[in-house]
Amino acid sequence: MTAVQINLNSIEKVKSFVNEITKFDAEFDLVSGRYVIDAKSIMGIFSLDISKPIDLNIHAETEADLNAIMDAINPYLVG
Repeated sequence: MTAVQINLNSIEKVKSFVNEITKFDAEFDLVSGRYVIDAKSIMGIFSLDISKPIDLNIHAETEADLNAIMDAINPYLVG
């Protein structure tokens, strides 16, 4: 598992982020406090406070998959 922080502070960012990660077979979890949400669920994401950075856990099968995912989500990464 790889953990990163992402910023989804607008409706457009949420939509484009979900469109990017649904291209991958990997599992993605968004963690905000005690809540864990499937990152491929737009409705789930909107149940979180998107005004602050959110932790994203990526469960990729291979290093190559992880590299492709990291490239795809780069615009959303914090820092």
